[in-house]
Amino acid sequence: MPFHSIEEPSILKRLLEATLLIESNLELPEVLRRVLEEACSMTGARYGALGVLDEDKRTLAEFLTLGLSAEQERAIGPRPTGRGVLGLLIAEPEALRLRDISGHSARAGFPAGHPPMASFLGVPIKVRDEIYGNLYLTEKDGSAEFTEDDVAVTGALALAAGIAIENARLHERVRRSAVFEDRDRMARDLHDTVIQRLFGLGLTLQGMAARLPASAASQLEDLVSELDEVIAQVRSTIYELGMGDRSRGVRDDILAIVSELRDVVGFEAPVTFDGALDTLVTPQLREQLLAIVREALTNVGKHAHATRASVQVDVDENYCRLIISDNGVGMGVPSSATGGGLGLPNLRRRAEKLGGTFVVGDAPGRGTVLMWQVPLGR
Repeated sequence: MPFHSIEEPSILKRLLEATLLIESNLELPEVLRRVLEEACSMTGARYGALGVLDEDKRTLAEFLTLGLSAEQERAIGPRPTGRGVLGLLIAEPEALRLRDISGHSARAGFPAGHPPMASFLGVPIKVRDEIYGNLYLTEKDGSAEFTEDDVAVTGALALAAGIAIENARLHERVRRSAVFEDRDRMARDLHDTVIQRLFGLGLTLQGMAARLPASAASQLEDLVSELDEVIAQVRSTIYELGMGDRSRGVRDDILAIVSELRDVVGFEAPVTFDGALDTLVTPQLREQLLAIVREALTNVGKHAHATRASVQVDVDENYCRLIISDNGVGMGVPSSATGGGLGLPNLRRRAEKLGGTFVVGDAPGRGTVLMWQVPLGR
């Protein structure tokens, strides 16, 4: 490729056009691909890649490539996540220009099926001090290494890519904010109208039961119990609405564990929540709570021979309470979990470590009920 100076009008014009892509109606992936194409074209790179970091800025969540055939892509396998020289650029986001990448001390080696590459240019994608990813170019045509002008051109294009990523994420935050407002309004409506009416209906039914014959009163009490379950489900929905699509919290982690253990348990247990878990549960308690859910459900799957189980997590200003019930073979006698197998002493120790209690015994009728409770103040 003939040498081009960054000061040439054609190069400046193309840089300007690439920057204007930010204001276009193109979706972010298409903008990033166009930036990558321009970077390869302006520098004479045979291969190019653009990596976008995840929210934690530790690994590559997205990885676009240019110059590889479909067969080469399949032969290489999974996209890189940020090891070797790519990882160095994540840890130290400064431009890196190498004559031969294989001679660098941080190299991790190429996977089988990867084409040979020597000359390398890596430039961070950042806006001010915010890092969004990196732009990688290899194998400069007609030259053994990339030039300082290539670094300047690629840096300008990387800035355009960074602004595009930043804009896209800001738009997404605005969209989520609007969704949160709608969800919060719906949650308030549910709490202020539906929940209160259900409570009122339950009290009315309980008052009627006292004036009815025993058989009719028993049926009415069953209806009240079902109504209590409906109220618990509505409460759970309220907190789900309040959380919206925000960052993953305790609720999401518990649901993920229950889903993960479906094959171990033999079925997926329904989960109900009451209280603001993601607000009141501390990181330390969260770790213990998740461990208890995992261990208790694993016990159900291995020892209970159950066909149904349920998980209930309640939180208020004072306590966090976990109740797991099943319809299995049961314990025989109630226990404070001071001994025995099934990992029960471990569950007790976790509760006592946090100043709480752990009790397990036979459920009414058939099965086992486990209650693990700790004070939030600890």
